[in-house]
Amino acid sequence: MELKRVVVTGLGAVTPLGNNVAETWQSLINGVSGAGPITRFDSSKFKTRFACEVKNFDPLTCFPEKKEARKCDLYSQYAIAAAQEAITDCKMDLEKENKDRIGVIFSSGIGGIFSFQEEVMEYNQERGPRFNPFFIPKIIADISAGLISMRYGFRGLNFGTVSACATSTNAIADAYNYIRLGKANAIVTGGAEAAITIVGIGGFNAMNALSTRNDSFETASRPFSASRDGFVMGEGGVCLILEELEHALARGSQIYAEVAGAGFSADAYHLTASHPEGLGAILVMQNALEDAEMKPEEIDYINVHGTSTPLGDVSEEKAIKEVFGEHARKLNISSTKSMTGHMLGAAGAMEATACVLSIQENIVPPTINHAENDNDPEIDYNLNFTFNKAQKRTVNAALSNTFGFGGHNACVIVKKFQK
Repeated sequence: MELKRVVVTGLGAVTPLGNNVAETWQSLINGVSGAGPITRFDSSKFKTRFACEVKNFDPLTCFPEKKEARKCDLYSQYAIAAAQEAITDCKMDLEKENKDRIGVIFSSGIGGIFSFQEEVMEYNQERGPRFNPFFIPKIIADISAGLISMRYGFRGLNFGTVSACATSTNAIADAYNYIRLGKANAIVTGGAEAAITIVGIGGFNAMNALSTRNDSFETASRPFSASRDGFVMGEGGVCLILEELEHALARGSQIYAEVAGAGFSADAYHLTASHPEGLGAILVMQNALEDAEMKPEEIDYINVHGTSTPLGDVSEEKAIKEVFGEHARKLNISSTKSMTGHMLGAAGAMEATACVLSIQENIVPPTINHAENDNDPEIDYNLNFTFNKAQKRTVNAALSNTFGFGGHNACVIVKKFQK
């Protein structure tokens, strides 16, 4: 069976850096921090009192009425807004399309935690169990895929993946595989998350996973710096339209990039920590390269998982050196989480989009917040981490890493489209 080629024809985003793709990309290449004081709740008693929130989001840009928006958790609102932009961007004439051949694989790592928190905290034992009739549909992690399909009438395959912080990379990889196997003409894919809540911040604080740099929150996410002390919570929704090449060409579509390959692996090591020698990270990148039938020397840019945690950044750096050898020093490497924060289930889609746009624009977004006197002796600074300022270079191929709690690892490779 001859596998189909798969291309990216549409992009959409709601992020801490902007409420569309253009705003987000400009903030990324200009090194803008999305961090600020938490506004969603009184965080004064929390160890962490800041996050990378989405700003000025109006759900009425994608819902006809407030009552319709209220039926959806915030994470689903972000998902629908991102999907709306991406579907508009791909310029597909939906009236002419066979919607049985258009699918949705859209994901969340946590799901509707805001709605879960709201309902449980308002529960009154004496009054009796009175819950919102939309409670269950609002909280389940696959509902955004269903909502997108219902809105546009897409009757193809429809589900959500859940693999913690690798979630939306798994969604993209699944979409890629289903299309190249001929199971769909196009798939709306990506991820969304809205976990900047009392239980979200409190839970990650209890794990000591979040930065507590409340006195300098804008610089708190500092991947590959010695003073890093945890990740900064982010949120948002990011969507990509993946399409079978011949289908895209037949309708004269724009093509941002081609999806070259995907890889998966498990650390099989620890509940939350990555393997200290990066064994799972090594394997996932090797698997992605093998799937793409590419050599390490063909990769120009890696958007790393790079969460700004003490252990994770070191193990990923070791893995890159192991996989890429001498070529590792010729790569541009950057962590856009230094600007967006960690968007959890939306992170992979955000970072894959950054890779696609780096290929389109031939510029690599930076890893911000690094000071020259803040070097970690366990990290090799002969690697180009693209510190503090975007760098122009020809990007023919880019790789995006995502690693999740539970040892889930997923990786996608995108490259310049050539007929």
